Amino acid sequence: MSSNERPTNFIRQIIDQDLASGKHDRIVTRFPPEPNGYLHIGHAKSICLNFGIAEDYGGECHLRFDDTNPHKENQEFVAAIREDVRWLGFDWGRHEYYASNYFEQLYGFALELIEKGLAYVCDLSPEEMRAYRGTLKEPGRESPYRNRSTEENLDLFRRMRAGEFADGSRVLRARIDMASPNINMRDPVLYRIRHGVVHHQTGAEWCLYPMYDFTHPISDALEGITHSLCTLEFEDHRPLYDWVVEHVSVPCRPRQIEFSRLNLEYTVMSKRLLTELVDEGHVEGWDDPRMPTIAGLRRRGYTPASIRLFADQIGVTKADNRVELAQLENCVREDLDRTAPRRMAVLHPLKVVIENYPEDREEWLEAANHPKDPAMGTRSIPLSREVWIERDDFRKVAPNKKFKRLVLGGEVRLRNAYVIRCHEVIEDDAGEPVELRCHYDPATLGANPEGRKVRGVIHWVSARHGVRAEVRLYDRLFRDPRPDQGEGRFIGQINPDSLLTLTEAVLEPALADAAEGDHFQFERQGYFVPDRVAHCRERPVFNRTVTLRDTWARLAARD
Repeated sequence: MSSNERPTNFIRQIIDQDLASGKHDRIVTRFPPEPNGYLHIGHAKSICLNFGIAEDYGGECHLRFDDTNPHKENQEFVAAIREDVRWLGFDWGRHEYYASNYFEQLYGFALELIEKGLAYVCDLSPEEMRAYRGTLKEPGRESPYRNRSTEENLDLFRRMRAGEFADGSRVLRARIDMASPNINMRDPVLYRIRHGVVHHQTGAEWCLYPMYDFTHPISDALEGITHSLCTLEFEDHRPLYDWVVEHVSVPCRPRQIEFSRLNLEYTVMSKRLLTELVDEGHVEGWDDPRMPTIAGLRRRGYTPASIRLFADQIGVTKADNRVELAQLENCVREDLDRTAPRRMAVLHPLKVVIENYPEDREEWLEAANHPKDPAMGTRSIPLSREVWIERDDFRKVAPNKKFKRLVLGGEVRLRNAYVIRCHEVIEDDAGEPVELRCHYDPATLGANPEGRKVRGVIHWVSARHGVRAEVRLYDRLFRDPRPDQGEGRFIGQINPDSLLTLTEAVLEPALADAAEGDHFQFERQGYFVPDRVAHCRERPVFNRTVTLRDTWARLAARD
């Protein structure tokens, strides 16, 4: 989609005005994740926005790691973030940065604020600082250390860097306005002391770390960012952003613009809650296919194109809303319907013996890889005397008029093959069918004789040639559309049926060569992908990406 075809939004309108007025001749954006976890679908919205704007306007987008909180960050998360952004289809080129790249410059700007009388070293404890801060209805009180001399503040701040003071004993605060109606402007903390932490980029060089609200605007300014796009929770922080870049000698003045974050039904988007799911073992890890992380969606079988389509559809606004999960699922269906070749897989096998088919015979039948795209070609499917069909595709007696599958005494067509008639059912002691005895009509290959009524078409796999596989049926991780909004811990809303593992599935042999990244529609079952971790040729493992239709909507309508 070109920039002319892409729907506009208030951010693009601001950029258009800035370019038209000559304020900027080139657009520079940034995506600044903190490497303390894996990226999720909400980050994907921001990635598509920042990189998409840079691409559409012929500018550049920087990838900058906000690594100012080292006790929660590590190199694993850095590598995962890089991989996720690239997988989504975006490239930052030579513009990879870290907030830690600027630690020395940030320290120098802090000294500049102290020298201007705009920052001071405060000895209040965290509890005392909260008490002095005031409330939304009452102004804060000035710290007793607020009027220290410039010389004393410079001396103490340098000694903080030298490691002379314990964690939490002193901080550097901006000297702004303790009566401000915006609590973020009531002398916010700019630096805190952190001993005993090895930073993944700077090692043990620093024990003094800048706060995000100080680091972010200066990093933007040093990199020449023109439009700093943030989610709405940073709207109240914008006055502090502007204050920082106004009072230090940075080379430019970026503009912060806020947009609504993504709230998605049946999931949680808080990195803290996602970390809890991982650390407490409720999921297999950050890339569990039930997780809303980009790594989890990728392992489940979502495509970059489907996520970019989703980001385009939900758009960019300032209105806080909650998006239906069905919209994301429909985006992947739309993409895979076009691109995924069709295959046959029987998930709950029931044996069928075609008694009038010779035991020593097999034939290879041609089947289209995609019914709507002849360019995708055909494949050969083997047929033998014994085949597997889906257990739900048989009833001794049709339960209702809508049942269009096999019944005792009735006929169906095996997809891409012959019409069969069932004349005998072999049952176990519990009365469950274990084998069907059928006859086939050799005159019905690719034909439907005039006047012959066949109940329907079912998929199948040759018992002689089928490939045994494990199939994992993933569903929504939570039962409640707002799992983090009700009473009690969100963990109590986990859907116990979010994963069903089938170990006796049988696949047509063409699926034996499936590799990572291959997507398929299992006919009448849904869209599936080989599992990135467990799949191998000797024991294939497939994950269901999504059903063919919104099964939750159908269940809701039925209830």
